[in-house]
Amino acid sequence: MNSIKKIFASKLLEIKAIKLQPSNPFTWASGWKSPFYCDNRKTLSYPKLRDFVKIEICHAIQENFPGCTAIAGVATGAIPQGALVADELGLPFVYVRSKPKDHGLENLIEGELETGAKVVVVEDLISTGGSSLKAAEAIKRYGCEVIGMVASYTYGFAVAEEAFKEAGVKLVTLTDYDHVVAQALETGYIKESDVEVLNEWRKDPANW
Repeated sequence: MNSIKKIFASKLLEIKAIKLQPSNPFTWASGWKSPFYCDNRKTLSYPKLRDFVKIEICHAIQENFPGCTAIAGVATGAIPQGALVADELGLPFVYVRSKPKDHGLENLIEGELETGAKVVVVEDLISTGGSSLKAAEAIKRYGCEVIGMVASYTYGFAVAEEAFKEAGVKLVTLTDYDHVVAQALETGYIKESDVEVLNEWRKDPANW
């Protein structure tokens, strides 16, 4: 197992950012029902963990996207981490709204990007990948190049993997579903029977 993914999975479990409710499933924005929820925005409330996430995202960018000249955060969850990462790397920062503002300048992208900037998008979580790739497309329309995306967590759904492949956007994550479930089982956070429920859900989350 990737050590950083294992370490971060453990840290998410420690702060109870992982919620498991098979009998009272969560409803996602997509409408999907889920027995599993990852609230990794809780990391912002823990200074040492917030710093860990910032540094590891920076390392991921430096290792995978060394040509990066600007950082974009996806509203709202990834705005704080994106800004922290941009500050650490000394790079310009913008954030992308889910839809244009309905007043003032009606901006979709807040901040300023130079034409041709090589942008890395920072996300907090990837489920279907729809909103993340919509943000990437907005940056491309702005006249910039999206050279990759770094997210704190991904569920690793096939639909998302296919969408990123089709869009030609490389995705790097700090941890993922497999590492979180493995750590949760190892530490007694969940039982073997819970893993069976989770795996059944993950096979077809849209119809679970």
